[in-house]
Amino acid sequence: MRSAILGFVLGVALLQQQAVLFPFLYVGFAFVVLCALSILLFCFRSKPFFRLSFPLLLSTRLVLASVLALGLGFCWASMLALYQLRNELPVEWEGRDVVVQGVIDQLPGRTENGIRFNFAVERYLLPGSIQSAALANQTSTEFAKDKFPKRLALGWFDDADGVIDTPSLKPGQRWQLVVRLKRPHGNANPYGFDYEAWLFEQGLRATGSVRLNARASADKANTNLLLDEFVLSLPNLIERARFRLREHMMRHLDHAPYAGVLSALVIGDQRDISPADWAMFNRTGVGHLMSISGLHITMIAGLFASLMHFLWRRSFFTRAQLPLLIPAPKVAVLSGWIAAMIYVALAGFGVPAQRTLWMLSVLALAIWSGRTASSSHVLCLALGVVIMIDPWAVLWPGFWLSFGAVSVLLYASAGRIDVLPAVSPDKDFLRKLRPQIQLAARAQYAITLGLVPLTLLLFSQISLVSPIANALAIPIVSFVVTPLALLGSVLPAPLAAWCLSFAHWCMEFLVQILDFLNRSPLAVWQIPKPSWWMFGTATIGLLYLLAPRGMPMRWLGGICCLPLLLQPVQRPEKGQMQVTAFDVGQGSAVLIETAHHRLLYDTGPGTSADSNSGTRVLLPYLQARGIAHLDQLMVSHSDNDHSGGAISVLRNVKVDQVVSSLPVDHPIVAIAEKSSRCIAGQAWEWDGVQFEILHPVPVIYTSDKWKPNALSCTLKVSTKTHAILLTGDIEAVQEDQLVNRIPEKLAADVLLAPHHGSGTSSTAAFLQAVKPSLALFQVGYLNRYHHPKEAALQRYLDFGIKPLRTDTSGAITLQFGSAISVSEYRKEHARYWYQ
Repeated sequence: MRSAILGFVLGVALLQQQAVLFPFLYVGFAFVVLCALSILLFCFRSKPFFRLSFPLLLSTRLVLASVLALGLGFCWASMLALYQLRNELPVEWEGRDVVVQGVIDQLPGRTENGIRFNFAVERYLLPGSIQSAALANQTSTEFAKDKFPKRLALGWFDDADGVIDTPSLKPGQRWQLVVRLKRPHGNANPYGFDYEAWLFEQGLRATGSVRLNARASADKANTNLLLDEFVLSLPNLIERARFRLREHMMRHLDHAPYAGVLSALVIGDQRDISPADWAMFNRTGVGHLMSISGLHITMIAGLFASLMHFLWRRSFFTRAQLPLLIPAPKVAVLSGWIAAMIYVALAGFGVPAQRTLWMLSVLALAIWSGRTASSSHVLCLALGVVIMIDPWAVLWPGFWLSFGAVSVLLYASAGRIDVLPAVSPDKDFLRKLRPQIQLAARAQYAITLGLVPLTLLLFSQISLVSPIANALAIPIVSFVVTPLALLGSVLPAPLAAWCLSFAHWCMEFLVQILDFLNRSPLAVWQIPKPSWWMFGTATIGLLYLLAPRGMPMRWLGGICCLPLLLQPVQRPEKGQMQVTAFDVGQGSAVLIETAHHRLLYDTGPGTSADSNSGTRVLLPYLQARGIAHLDQLMVSHSDNDHSGGAISVLRNVKVDQVVSSLPVDHPIVAIAEKSSRCIAGQAWEWDGVQFEILHPVPVIYTSDKWKPNALSCTLKVSTKTHAILLTGDIEAVQEDQLVNRIPEKLAADVLLAPHHGSGTSSTAAFLQAVKPSLALFQVGYLNRYHHPKEAALQRYLDFGIKPLRTDTSGAITLQFGSAISVSEYRKEHARYWYQ
């Protein structure tokens, strides 16, 4: 059974790496055939004739079961994926207003400028003709629902003046909304978060925003209306309960700094934890505790089971003799399972919570049926159930870390016999507690060491202070903060305020310790993301290192980890360079690497210090590559779409120098260790690669008439054979100045399109002077500026220049050697859920 489940999981994981899916008819036929073969293998495995006739088949039955299960997993995931793909927004309806009626089916989340929520659509209606159709008692304006998405990810944002006018949205409400939709699309970058995969897993096949309709009072058929306060269903009841608990807690905590952590521990909603706090929790290795985890669920289930066992054995202090009807252990297990189910429902059925629930379910069934179940069988059954329900769980680090931690713990404790020393009653409490502390320390040691290869594969860093941080955080969070937060979420005032305040005080105390550990220069060890062979070798080595003491020469396991821990950062050869144009939406960010130096040109857009391209795109990439140092950060100009992520980069990566056209009082200049202005004529050489700034000229800084676009630092980078020209947001006037002033220096093989291909740039004279063969357009998907403009794009095509767009190609990587090789992330990493 265990090998079959592992094969099933492997088949599901293989499907998630596919660029296209087979037709449903072929997949369904293959699934039926594989099911029939599996049934035959199961039915004939104990037949005497079968044993005598097919001894070879019997000897390979384990392999056959695994292969059949792999095929079943592949087909099962394919069918679910095809089912998800059946509803999608037609391309022709992108960017158009649509009226929808439906229900808010999940907990809404407040953002800095509005509310985000998921919407289960009941009806699609044509805008502008609903009222007339209703009068005529016709339904011709209603869309065929099976051809459009059934669930939407929507945002209801405040108006442009910052006035908060979004309503108080609640789960279970039925609304009529005027929305503008687009197909699922996210930034596609190496080592970045796959937003499109996450939307696909959630069944959200379109995203959009609610339109603010000024004609609300005149035409109710074309405006946003609350139709019903609550639509009764079990999922809506659960989500409304989560909403009530969150509101109750926030009311008593009065938006305290770590109220989001307490909310996450009660209802699993992590959106109110700031990115800065998440970074600290992850760097100290305690991020797994800051939500509803398996440890918390097990604790709650154990408390309820113990309480019910105590009361049932005593028949609730009556003469009912309840244990004679049902044994107390069975009642205790059932009570614990019910408590776990309720807690997991409040958590939104996350993967770690599901894993614990299914393990507890298997244990409960074993106890009620009088059967014994080994730990490995329980873990594999939980694994199989999670993957059958959610085959996209294999895409996320939490899935692998969750099951990996339990697997390592089971392996490290298998076959070990711990004889706890007898302690006489007159000994002190600490001596009685010592064996349990040793056992917990050994478990923490095994998990910390055993998950090193997986952690490095997923995050390219390990927390060196994790053992200390977890030793402090586990008892405080699990046995103090979580129980008090749960009590505070259900108790009336003032008891709720007392419980929640004390829980928050304990959390503040813990955060102070974690912050001290986080500020240590040795808090995190960062290395490049390992290759698969390094990961496999290190995993085998650590398994041998964690083997029982009787195994000879266990230290050899540590040697197997050396390739993973000592791998160098990949670099271009001398005289060559690598250029990566990131997909940051409507904005610009380009990394230039030579043999021993790195320059980051612009940092993409950002809405806040915690939410910007630096934290979402650039830092994950640099971290996965093992890059902790930049020789230069060049910020072309002050517009947010070019400078929004700079502060985050400066705070997390050592930058030797910032070069920009920013004013001297700009926050980026203030935070930089060394800063200077970019001026035409500045030039330098790194590793055989030439760098030269072509614009702006010094006199431009003395005038106030120029907008930031005109000040854009224009940089040319050249090897002996090829060159790239980075232009920022210069427009026609600056292009004309460059053509007239230094036409001989403009020639380049690759051009970063000026101002993202706007209608006021990319003049014919400029393109003729540069003569590029490739043009890079860093633009956002369906951006509001409609960049690149059709006329500008046509000019590139007329000159025979090949355009490459980040909105369709994702991140674009160029290798400048004897020739220029191009890699487009969406092609190299194609997946079936990409549009």
